[in-house]
Amino acid sequence: MITRRIVLAGAAALALTASASAQDWKAKYPELTFAVVPAENASGVTERWTPFVNYLSKELGVKVTLRIANDYAAVIEGQRSGNIQIASYGSASFARARLTGVKTDAFANDINADGSTGYYSMFFVKASSPYKTIEDVKGKNLGLVDPNSTSGNNVPRFELNKKGIPDAEAYFSKVVFTGSHENAMLALAQGTVDVAANQWTSDDDSTLAQMLHKGMLKNADGSPMKKDDFRIVHKSAEIINGPYAYNSDLPDDLKAAIAKAFFEVPTKDKAAFDKLSDGQKKGFHPATTKDWDGTIELIKFVDALRKKKAS
Repeated sequence: MITRRIVLAGAAALALTASASAQDWKAKYPELTFAVVPAENASGVTERWTPFVNYLSKELGVKVTLRIANDYAAVIEGQRSGNIQIASYGSASFARARLTGVKTDAFANDINADGSTGYYSMFFVKASSPYKTIEDVKGKNLGLVDPNSTSGNNVPRFELNKKGIPDAEAYFSKVVFTGSHENAMLALAQGTVDVAANQWTSDDDSTLAQMLHKGMLKNADGSPMKKDDFRIVHKSAEIINGPYAYNSDLPDDLKAAIAKAFFEVPTKDKAAFDKLSDGQKKGFHPATTKDWDGTIELIKFVDALRKKKAS
């Protein structure tokens, strides 16, 4: 006969087992490193992410340290070496990590304010320019973001190829990597490049929108630029939002605790989430590594283009 005492004893045993398991991974991982690649200046990244990282530390019961990586390659190599346990990836950089053997698993991605989980790569020009199409910027200077950026390099090259332009370096007078999404838009605003590739979800959710809100883009006379000062000359097909991923070798209960903390932050620590999302996101969507299989095929395609060009 199953008695209340037996049920309570069983529950207590399970609780002790779970507690012991948690203590095991906490002893092995007394500190976790969470890496992000800045789409903005480093001080802005620190300000936005620190409350969320503090929340993770509290929820997980171990110190979580924010690492602002120089580029996506640093995140990839950090996870490969095991020095980074949690990472914020772009879709292309995550695909690159998987293709090169990094043991990393996606568990979440962003939910946009409208409930969608995707975004686009855009080619921007200044509205004062005569350019209205990709054909119009032939022979001009193109600003890209990072070799492993989804919206700032890989998708733009894929989109150019669809338009019969397999070699961006041959089509444009100069192709430069600016290092970040913000730098690409700054280069466009300052006239260093004539067209810039960048990410865009909606008029109110993009690198451009964030920079305009902060007053970071100026006209030659020092006055703040506006949305109408820029024009989109090409929009890509939808791209799945980049994943948050943890090392595959982490204990299962630690993985579950990390995912749980992400999914619960909009309600458990609304202030931290609001600071992080800046009103542009609704929360985190459960995801799996297979969700980026299509992006892996895109990366293989871009790699094939590079090899073809080099041969």
